[in-house]
Amino acid sequence: MPEIAEVRTVAKTLNRQLVGRRIVDVTIYYSKMIEGDLKTFQESILDTEIKSVTNYGKWLFFELEEKILLSHLRMEGKYFIKSRSDALEKHEHVVFALDNGSDLRYHDTRKFGRMKIVSKEEVYKLPEISKLGLEPDDKKLTGSILYEKIKDKKKPIKSLLLDQTIVNGLGNIYVDEVLFASCIHPEVLGVNITKRQADILVESAGHIIKRATELGGSTIRSYTSSLGVIGSYQNELKVHTKENSPCPNCRTNIRKITVGGRGTYFCPKCQKRK
Repeated sequence: MPEIAEVRTVAKTLNRQLVGRRIVDVTIYYSKMIEGDLKTFQESILDTEIKSVTNYGKWLFFELEEKILLSHLRMEGKYFIKSRSDALEKHEHVVFALDNGSDLRYHDTRKFGRMKIVSKEEVYKLPEISKLGLEPDDKKLTGSILYEKIKDKKKPIKSLLLDQTIVNGLGNIYVDEVLFASCIHPEVLGVNITKRQADILVESAGHIIKRATELGGSTIRSYTSSLGVIGSYQNELKVHTKENSPCPNCRTNIRKITVGGRGTYFCPKCQKRK
């Protein structure tokens, strides 16, 4: 699944290529991807200029002249820019025709991605946006804020960091890396995390996401970037996908367990469960 660093890379790439283009047509081949009325969605988009493409956590924001097109890639969503003459591929479910003869195509093998059109005034009032926590590298995110959110939670810290209402944008890959950098076992309950550990978690998350963003995210497993952009942070992963490889710190073999239904990698020596 694309996480915050990958979504930022997609947003930056789309922004460079789409700003100033007008949407002259939109074809929807899988209507369940669109939230709300299909006719309203299409009418709000037609003959409008793309002003910018940004992101908020894992959400893409396409700023149009009067509206915002919200897009969530979910598990395997990708955007491609292609010539209009290119044949439609099997999993291209929404196609935006642009005024320069090219298409912006949304590709999603699992059909989990979602889009909706909203006014600029209401976007941050939407439940799915307003409930989100601060991004991992937001300077406003402090150890104290994280501690207050998890101090009474009897859930594993791994699951809590995946909760987008607590920290906005972290996913399975980066949570494993943040916990390793913080020397915290993924099964430690939130209620047992100390204030000092919360400080370390925030510091580690900020550093890792900043670096991952610089490198374009991680191209790993089923998620590969589109638009000719391939991330390289996977070359700096310390534990994620490294089962039975030696820990870079102590040489103990990395273990894989399941926490909250998610495959989880950690070092049993560096991340002892106290």
